[in-house]
Amino acid sequence: MHIPDGFLDTKTIVATSLFSLIGIGRALKVLKTQMSPRKVPLMGLAAAFIFVAQMINFPVIAGTSGHLLGAVLVAVLLGPSEGILVMSVVLIVQCFLFADGGVLALGANIFNMGIIAPVAGYSLYRLISGWIKADYGKYAAVAFAAWTSTVLASVCCVGELAWSGTARWSIGFPAMTGIHMLIGIGEALITTFVLASIYKARPDLRPFKDMSGDKREARPLTGVLIYGSLMLLGLVLFVLPFASRWPDGLEKVAATLGFDTKALARPMVPSPIPEYRVPGIGSLPLATALAGVIGAILIFVVSLVLAKILFRKSRDEPSRRKWTPGQSPEPRPPSKDHFS
Repeated sequence: MHIPDGFLDTKTIVATSLFSLIGIGRALKVLKTQMSPRKVPLMGLAAAFIFVAQMINFPVIAGTSGHLLGAVLVAVLLGPSEGILVMSVVLIVQCFLFADGGVLALGANIFNMGIIAPVAGYSLYRLISGWIKADYGKYAAVAFAAWTSTVLASVCCVGELAWSGTARWSIGFPAMTGIHMLIGIGEALITTFVLASIYKARPDLRPFKDMSGDKREARPLTGVLIYGSLMLLGLVLFVLPFASRWPDGLEKVAATLGFDTKALARPMVPSPIPEYRVPGIGSLPLATALAGVIGAILIFVVSLVLAKILFRKSRDEPSRRKWTPGQSPEPRPPSKDHFS
């Protein structure tokens, strides 16, 4: 669903870029006061996982493939603000390092997949999980939220194409939403399976109020990082080279409706690793696997550094509050990860 340059007009580019900047700015403001130290390494690992998972396309129907979006996965695991930043980092690296998504269309891609998907999906998850207290209800909420996030992101995408005059809404809407309803089934299954596996192995990582109802003792995250890194390496080496080569939902719709020719033949900014293949390597599986390793490491480091910076700002926040001699420091309000 990565929109290339050439599909959007100037007004759509400006509007979506502005919306994305506002969303990212709000997320940064929230996390500068509420970043938990336990989320710092998890943000890096989650970003690396989302990147690798998005490289692994699975066949859907009629020569069309899909891949995990991952927005609800990271939003439920870490929080919506963290989800926005993780998805934004992944999309930015994909754009500039691999030419996946246009530079001018980056704002639209972040808005669709990095803001609409995690925020809307997380909100729906919280709404449904509030009605059903049992664990099976929570996982059902996760599955439905993941499916919905994929469909909503595709609706925003086709709306931007229609507003730009690239594709008529009456034709693009059923085509895009139809195929992404099917892709969303894979999104729901993968998201639910991954979260269930994480919570089974590490119950202490469950959202205390949402999934368990009681506060569990926090455990070191060293094992999570080690096993998570091994899992990512396994995906890159043994699964990624055999991912589906069929076009994804947007590419298939663009080819079917005939507006694929509007995409720029060459990226506006030269990419060092175009099409997720390291140049100069004759073996396609090896070139793809190396691209996955490079991208995963870079995204892990960038997300980890960003999380550490935000945690330091969060830790220093109380010292910047007004205080007068003879008064005790104002108590810090409880942390709430929301956008109200």
